[in-house]
Amino acid sequence: MAEDIPAGACGGSKLAAHPAATVRSQPTGTSKMTEHDSEHFSGWQGRRVLVTGHTGFKGGWLCLWLRHLGAEVTGYALEPVGPRNLFTAAGVADAARSVIGDLRDAAFLAATLAEAKPEVVFHLAAQPLVRASYRQPAETYATNVMGTVHLLDAVRATPSVQAVVVVTTDKCYENREWLWPYRENDPLGGRDPYASSKACAELVTEAYRSSFLAASGVQVASVRAGNVIGGGDFAEDRLIPDLIRGAEREQSVPIRAPRAIRPWQHVLDPLAGYLILASRLLAEDGAEFAEGWNFGPAADDARTVAWVTEQLVARWDRIRWTNDDQGNHPHEAGLLTLDSSKAIARLGWRPQLSLELALDWLIDWYRADADRADVHALTLAQIARYEALNRGGGSPAETKHVETQ
Repeated sequence: MAEDIPAGACGGSKLAAHPAATVRSQPTGTSKMTEHDSEHFSGWQGRRVLVTGHTGFKGGWLCLWLRHLGAEVTGYALEPVGPRNLFTAAGVADAARSVIGDLRDAAFLAATLAEAKPEVVFHLAAQPLVRASYRQPAETYATNVMGTVHLLDAVRATPSVQAVVVVTTDKCYENREWLWPYRENDPLGGRDPYASSKACAELVTEAYRSSFLAASGVQVASVRAGNVIGGGDFAEDRLIPDLIRGAEREQSVPIRAPRAIRPWQHVLDPLAGYLILASRLLAEDGAEFAEGWNFGPAADDARTVAWVTEQLVARWDRIRWTNDDQGNHPHEAGLLTLDSSKAIARLGWRPQLSLELALDWLIDWYRADADRADVHALTLAQIARYEALNRGGGSPAETKHVETQ
């Protein structure tokens, strides 16, 4: 998230000066990953990983998963937003060494990498909201574009780094509102400040990969996912968190674009793709995978906002909504889907959770949170269930009735 905090606040952590060397070598005590490792999420034990955006929704889930796999995780992000957030509720602070800092503070970010000495970097920190980008366009570009520049500059100065995964969005494509899903070689674009800032981040990533990092042995890839859902998302101006808050307050929630079609997917599906991709970047042939990748849901999980809302109403009858389609709202994409054929063919990744099951899992999570149950344990249980589904190679149809509690 991109809210102002005092620059350099880090809970008293003493950081060493960052080195200038750029030649990479394989660190002692770690090994190159194999294709078998990547498919089964092994090979992370003891590996040093830095995650930007660890106080956010996706970053929090990723930190918990990495720690579950045995990685030594450092997180770099702003303070978690709001009184309710995944970072606090699921105990993400116990899964990572947490450094509170701003992507726009280049010197502090570089010093954090120098001290953490990560082998793998996942860059998730961002200003992630379309409507917020209309209110704060300059801040959105400063965080999403220059923040990526600062991160990749810090990687250049950190000899331990072998692989970087830069997370952007499906909205980085020039959206023509057509029926066909977007492939990795389609033109980048963006009508709103958020989308265009992420397209810019893609161009920055390509430039740093081609100009600096590939030559020094660092493999850099970018990843684009759809509308990610799951327990622990409490962001403002997002459909499911807004509906959950409305249910808790016994209020009806106005829905501004019920006919819009989105590629919905549980957070664990794209995160699995990021982990598998990082594993391939660490392999001997990692340069072959240093490019852009889509990790979208199955084609039949691209559904309208109204369909998803009605499915949630069926699962929790306290959820109520009204149609606000005629309101005066900033432009948002009406139709946007991804083609993930490349990831399926070359990485062996595929979405494991049907949209129906994803909705079951997230309602389980929010009900547990409302009941003050142990959502840390539930989050880890859902991660373990997902790993079991992945090992079994089950299709979404086969995994519809998996229990998570």
